Amino acid sequence: MTLKDSYLKTRQRFIAICKPLQIEDYSIQPELFVSPPKWHLAHSTWFFEQFVLSQFKKDYNIFDNDFAYLFNSYYNNAGKRVLRPNRGLMTRPTVAQVYDYRNYVDEQMLDFLEGHLSRDIKEIIELGIQHEQQHQELFYYDIKYILGHQPTFPTIENTIYLTEIEQPSKWLKIEEAIYNIGHNDNSFCYDNEQGKHKVFLHQFEISNQLVTNQDYIAFIESGGYKNFNLWHAEGWDFIQQNKIESPKYWHKIGGKWHHYTLQGLLPVNLKTPVNHISFYEAYAYAEWKQMRLPTEFEWEVASKQFNYGQLWEWTNSAYLPYPNYSKAPGALGEYNGKFMINQMVLRGASVVTVVNHSRPTYRNFFHPKMRWQFSGIRLVK
Repeated sequence: MTLKDSYLKTRQRFIAICKPLQIEDYSIQPELFVSPPKWHLAHSTWFFEQFVLSQFKKDYNIFDNDFAYLFNSYYNNAGKRVLRPNRGLMTRPTVAQVYDYRNYVDEQMLDFLEGHLSRDIKEIIELGIQHEQQHQELFYYDIKYILGHQPTFPTIENTIYLTEIEQPSKWLKIEEAIYNIGHNDNSFCYDNEQGKHKVFLHQFEISNQLVTNQDYIAFIESGGYKNFNLWHAEGWDFIQQNKIESPKYWHKIGGKWHHYTLQGLLPVNLKTPVNHISFYEAYAYAEWKQMRLPTEFEWEVASKQFNYGQLWEWTNSAYLPYPNYSKAPGALGEYNGKFMINQMVLRGASVVTVVNHSRPTYRNFFHPKMRWQFSGIRLVK
């Protein structure tokens, strides 16, 4: 696929996944970490305007001088911006104006892509495409949060669902050895995957399946959320302060567990993987099972032997730089490096991840308390 084709496919996909929305859905921000769909559409467009068109396209005219302030996310090198908690206060520009912005930038980008581009420019455009694909996944996290906290549990048309785990889990034995870790070919990767290096792993066994809802209900019913011995101190404080007694979006109705999905409020399917789990909960569950979570290196080595892609999987590894890691200069250097503190690594992919992001070396990362992402549990013994 050409760079132009990849750009078009990505941009068109974002429009397609927003089609089921009502106009009122576009601007709401019910929580600090949730961004409105309108903001996602504009921010991913601003990325191309800021880092490609305004830098390299001759005589390019900025669409609107206010948009850099309104739709910059966290790039300090790119100037001042609206604070994240205030993204949902912006009823203007309108949704129609944001779509006009996307169309304008697309026209300019398609014209630009017809010319001769240096390798460096192509790499920035590829990063922009990957960046927009990340926001398409974040869109699903955010719209589920937006709809899942409404009294009527509304639905949107989509094909996002988890598949049942039919076979009993098996334990895969990984031998003690020195293994290579990190991205190792010419395909796209983020800078945090680079720095190929060796790690020594002791022998371990890892499950070929994710933990199911049935498994997790047993943890709940055994008093898992009431036994402080299973939890990190910080995790115990978190569930106490927030009165958490089950995974996110779960509700007990008539004595039976239900959960909100994009298809509405449904009975919990015992055979599907447990979803929307924080690191705190994943750790406590592993403690209850007298097992543990894999390190990110164990996961990467073992991933050749099992299928993944249903849910991001918590690891017991802090998000840190690989050996010889170096940040790019300027704003693009802010993409990953400055978040390498107080975050835990998740590996794999989820049902809302764009396919080409599903690679063994991809290092996702979130704070241990976060649950709105599509996250689950795989155990090691």
